[in-house]
Amino acid sequence: MKQPTSQAHVIQAHVIGFPRMGRKRELKFALEDFWRGTTDESVLLQTARAVRLAGWQAQHQAGLDWVTVGDFSLYDPMLDMMVRLGALPQRFGAAPGLEGYFGMARGGKDTPALEMTKWFDTNYHYLVPELAAGQRFSANPADLLAQLQEARQAGLQPKPVLIGPLTFLHLSKAQGAAFDKLELLPALLDAYGELLDALRDCPWVELDEPILALDLDERWCAAMRSAYEQLSRQTTSSILLASYYGPLGAHGTWVTKLPVAGLHLDLCRGAADWPAIAQQWPDDRLLSVGVVDGRGVWRCDLPHWATELRAHGSRPGGLWLGSSCPMMHAPMDLDLEERLDPAVRAKLAFAVQKLHELGSLQDALRSGKTPAVSVQPAQAATGRNDVAGLDRRSMPYAQRARLQRQRWPLPVFPTTTIGSFPQTPGIRGARAALRQGRITPGDYRQAMEQEIAQVIRLQEELELDVLVHGEPERNDMVEYFGELLDGMVVTEHGWVQSYGSRCTKPPIVHGPVSRPEPMTVSWITHAQSLTKRPVKGMLTGPVTILKWSFAQEGAAWRQHGMEIALALREEVADLERAGIGFIQIDEPAFREALPLRRKDWDDYLLWAACAFRVAACGAAPATQIHTHMCYSEFNDIMPAIAAMDADVISIECSRSRMELLEAFRAFAYPNEIGPGVYDIHSPRIPTTEEMVALLEKALTLIPRERLWVNPDCGLKTRRTEEVKPALANMVAAARILRERHG
Repeated sequence: MKQPTSQAHVIQAHVIGFPRMGRKRELKFALEDFWRGTTDESVLLQTARAVRLAGWQAQHQAGLDWVTVGDFSLYDPMLDMMVRLGALPQRFGAAPGLEGYFGMARGGKDTPALEMTKWFDTNYHYLVPELAAGQRFSANPADLLAQLQEARQAGLQPKPVLIGPLTFLHLSKAQGAAFDKLELLPALLDAYGELLDALRDCPWVELDEPILALDLDERWCAAMRSAYEQLSRQTTSSILLASYYGPLGAHGTWVTKLPVAGLHLDLCRGAADWPAIAQQWPDDRLLSVGVVDGRGVWRCDLPHWATELRAHGSRPGGLWLGSSCPMMHAPMDLDLEERLDPAVRAKLAFAVQKLHELGSLQDALRSGKTPAVSVQPAQAATGRNDVAGLDRRSMPYAQRARLQRQRWPLPVFPTTTIGSFPQTPGIRGARAALRQGRITPGDYRQAMEQEIAQVIRLQEELELDVLVHGEPERNDMVEYFGELLDGMVVTEHGWVQSYGSRCTKPPIVHGPVSRPEPMTVSWITHAQSLTKRPVKGMLTGPVTILKWSFAQEGAAWRQHGMEIALALREEVADLERAGIGFIQIDEPAFREALPLRRKDWDDYLLWAACAFRVAACGAAPATQIHTHMCYSEFNDIMPAIAAMDADVISIECSRSRMELLEAFRAFAYPNEIGPGVYDIHSPRIPTTEEMVALLEKALTLIPRERLWVNPDCGLKTRRTEEVKPALANMVAAARILRERHG
């Protein structure tokens, strides 16, 4: 193990990672232009270099000692690690180049994309590596070395970061014949050793192991111990082992004995670790403390941390101040916001401001002065959360289903979509024109109603059974409601990467939440007036609105969630009164919000299922309640999903080739299910035969009378010329099943 450098005793600052889309999403637009073929590779790579350099300069200008290199990605860091380790699935061929790289991420003409799922308990989606028995690895550090050279040429001191070997292996999926993934660890460590050798000129290399926030069995703990014993012997650089997203917990007893030169802790979500680790971690080794929240927007309590850390500033091994985790979960720059309520703005810090908080804390600890008092978010006022008796439907599912089928006699294998249709340039242009005052609200309303009419006509032409209005008026499934609910505020430029080039703008919850007026009723009733087929009312569920917003944690978080549930309950009642018989309440964040430690699951799941039922259970028995979940593993929470008591659940299944349905083999889900048969995150158009094969597989687990046919998710990110043939193939697949099984 290499000991920290001679300057380690100086208090230094760094971040675990930085947002990579650019200050004004420059990388997003460059990627999408490249995918459309309107620009070439050189333009994309030039933009990428500019975005990287701007991020490094922001870190340097805030006074940070190190700039983080290796956290930048054209699509996804796990995909980058697959390339750096030579761990490319055989179905994608040899060395990728950009075409192959994006083919793995987005799919090719004849090859489905890699599976995508949620990154820990965040709304970021990562691409899941596919590993086979006997998998070979071969180090390919070219991109990382090029970025290090860029940073050095700019006069900056780089700290390379890699996803750690155990996290990479743990989050991968075994393909083919069953085998133990840990069998691959020796070969994987050889490749990591080659990568570390290529980085030998770097004083520090950060290896991220966020799986330390999970429950790991002894086999994985032992594997991590042996892995870092080997890697520490192989490298001349000092290894900084980084854990984040939660406390080390019981792992702390052995992590503090690992032969690494430095340890990073997330003290925003792992504060319980601090007293023990501060005492157990050797004084002659570096300790990095993540005190600035990489996942939130609230300002850091700098005076508190200055007092807490002052006694540790003279550690011989050094003290580094850092972000709790990668800042890719935070918006870029608060200075871009010109319309925020000053009272709300005073509580906030985005990524750039968090860099300056680190610089301020560093200055305070070096000088012995106390930093200025930060404005902290006030605790939520007591709101409406008395839900006794509001979380049960008046009839059990079997009785409701009979009434619903009498009201709307649908064919077997009914077809529908998840909600949104493509957000065309016309839709985005009208929204921008309204925002800039170039058209009136009436003009905007008329334009959106025309879009709804086109979507209804298209669905009728395709002969879908249950229609949607397409959501042209919605900028985002959460942001839309954040604009209409009291107690929430939406920023102008607070974008956060979700996957690839896709960004969302999470609202900020700053007070008790309530619904001043109906939010969706007029749009849905207009759509229903255009057709005799049923149109679903579309709502986002309380857990998802809350999880995909920036809200205070702890008791205030759940308080706000129940306030949102009660507001949605009012909306469901208004939709029913307007004659809408199908209402979908989407909860894609239901699994994502699950605590990382299993001991905390039951308490959360009871609350989350209750919040959904509060929103939905005011509906009459003949009203069919749908929900949608995507890109998460559900196997271990099936009882909680059943406890939501939705009449129909639709789930993502196509990228995993119906693997998620295995959860329904072990647990007899009692209600109706729509496993997705069309991967909407890829431009690839699936064939009818592929969809039939997926549905036949689903039929081995789900009775035909309870099986729906639908895409994986909403269609807003796709183009109409992709959506129309894909949905036509989907309807054709349903017809084939009706002929075979109807």
